[in-house]
Amino acid sequence: MEETLTFEEFYRKKQGLSPDSSIPKLLPFNIYRLSEVSKDKPMPYSRKDYYKISLISGKNRVHYADKVLEVEDNMLLFANPQIPYNWDPLSEDKHGAFCVFTKDFFNGYAHIKDYPPFKPGGNPILSITNSEMTSLYTIYEKMFKEIASDYKYKYDVLRNLTSELIHTAMKLRPAKFEATHTTESNASERITNFFLELLERQFPIESTQQRIELKSPAEFADKLNVHINHLNKVLKESTGKTTSQIISDRLAMEARAMLKHTHWNISEIGWCLGFDDSSHFIKFFKKNTQTTPNSYRG
Repeated sequence: MEETLTFEEFYRKKQGLSPDSSIPKLLPFNIYRLSEVSKDKPMPYSRKDYYKISLISGKNRVHYADKVLEVEDNMLLFANPQIPYNWDPLSEDKHGAFCVFTKDFFNGYAHIKDYPPFKPGGNPILSITNSEMTSLYTIYEKMFKEIASDYKYKYDVLRNLTSELIHTAMKLRPAKFEATHTTESNASERITNFFLELLERQFPIESTQQRIELKSPAEFADKLNVHINHLNKVLKESTGKTTSQIISDRLAMEARAMLKHTHWNISEIGWCLGFDDSSHFIKFFKKNTQTTPNSYRG
C-alpha cells in the first residue's frame, strides 16, 4: 500500500512544487475544480492525512478500504484519514469540484469524524442525480467565491459552507445516513464512543513494524476501566453487535485492504493485526470472509 499522503505533499503536488522547495504557511482548507487537476496522474490508492469531499459527474468506480464500488450517475465522495481510497472515472467528460481540509479545520466547531459519511465501516459514496449535482455545486461555487475574498473571517464562512454541504447530502438520503437510535444513558454513549475511538486509533497500519496493541474484548474493557460484560451489553444495545464482532469486523476489513494493496506476506499481515501465529490469522480470515488470505489476494 502507498504511504499516507500528507496535506503538505498534496499541496506540493497540486502546485507543482518540488519536495525541497519552501512553501508558505499551509492553510487548513482548499478547494479545486476537477477540470484544474484532471490532467494529473491518477492519485494512488492510499490513505491521506486530510479529509476530502468530492463532487464528481458521470460514471465512476471507487476503491475504498477493501471494497470496489461503482456509481452509474454522479457521486459525492466523503474521504477520511483512516481509510485508503482512490477513484477511476468511467466517463470521458468529467466535471465537478472537491474541497480538502485538515482535522484541525473543525476543531472546536464540530466533531467531523462522528458524522455518518466519515465513519469507518460505512458507505462514503452518495449517488446523486443531475439536478441534485447542480444544487450541490452551488455550495462549491460559494466556497470558490469566499476563498478568493479578502474577508477577515472567511475560513469561518468556509467551515459553515462545508458543514452545509455535509448536512445537505445527509438530508438528500436520510435513510442512508440515519444514525442508530438508542435509549442509552450519556455514560453508555461515552463508553461506546471511547471504545470505537480506541479501536480506530490503531489504524492505519503503514509498516510491517507496526502492530495493534488492543485486540481482545478484555483488553478494551481493561483500558476503558469497565467490566467486560458491561462493555458487551452497551455495545450490543448501541450497535447491535457484540464487542468481539465489532473487533473482528474491523480487523477483517483492514486485513482485506492490506492483502489487496500491499505486498506484505501473510505472516507479516497477521502479526501486524495481533496474530502471533500465521495459522491463527488464516483461520480468523477464513471464518470472517469465507475464503483464505491467499485466495482473496489472488
